[in-house]
Amino acid sequence: MKLTPNMSTADRIIRLVIVAVFGWLYFTGTVAGTLGLVLLILAVVFLFTSTTAFCPIYRLFNLSTRK
Repeated sequence: MKLTPNMSTADRIIRLVIVAVFGWLYFTGTVAGTLGLVLLILAVVFLFTSTTAFCPIYRLFNLSTRK
């Protein structure tokens, strides 16, 4: 399956900011335990989708923020 980009630059930047916030919350110990691990996993997913410009959930619902 080809990963056709479906995310705009703004969408990607917002996700990267979220990655930074989630990472900071986890690695400073502000959020720990199960919630911390969930945030860390979401950060990894957001980092992947931001770098590839492809969001599988957008594809599932036939959405795109890309012009």
